[in-house]
Amino acid sequence: MARLPRLDLPGIPQHIVQRGNDRQPCFADNADFLRYRQELGEAAFKHGCALHAYVLMTNHVHLLVTPAEPGAVSRMMQAIGRRYVASFNARYRRTGTLWEGRFKSALVDSEQYALACYRYIELNPVRAAMVATPADYRWSSHGHNAHGHNDPRITPHPAYLALARDPATRQAIYRSLFDCAPPSADAESLRLHTRQQKPWGSEKFRQQIEALANRSMDVRPHGRPRSERGK
Repeated sequence: MARLPRLDLPGIPQHIVQRGNDRQPCFADNADFLRYRQELGEAAFKHGCALHAYVLMTNHVHLLVTPAEPGAVSRMMQAIGRRYVASFNARYRRTGTLWEGRFKSALVDSEQYALACYRYIELNPVRAAMVATPADYRWSSHGHNAHGHNDPRITPHPAYLALARDPATRQAIYRSLFDCAPPSADAESLRLHTRQQKPWGSEKFRQQIEALANRSMDVRPHGRPRSERGK
């Protein structure tokens, strides 16, 4: 069966997930994290993708990116893949693929959904019990978004800028979003929509994307259909 075209609309942010092949590590030490982050910044700039949030985990990455034109996200990810994988393979004297097939992505509605995606991404190391707070994890955008640490790769999303007019107040409000754990249902919903590459947002947003794509954007429930499980 032919793959459906990826949902790729300029001006709409995308939550992107790319995992290591067979869930194997794609970062072995700090030099790998630094190299990937460098390639990410260069590729995002070159291909017209505004990077709002990211986290580099041991065996996968999460990004929140808004492309300026169709195809920009795919070109960005291909550029990162070519350069980073070549470097990683040469460094560790390995061959073959590093990533698990194509990256997954979901269009993200604006305002509260975009900020929820920011929070989901930057809380990944906390959910994985790697750190106690997102501020303790070096390889994410949280230091920039929440504390003003310089990260030239980051372009703030309008929903983030709308938190306050001056940076210090904006960062304080953003930090307050992490005072309480987000509902687990929100995290699971974003994961499910991203795996199935369906738009994540309001019902109105889903209907708008469905009309543009001319295909159903309904999310399938977990597992096989009941009739399949009963066989």
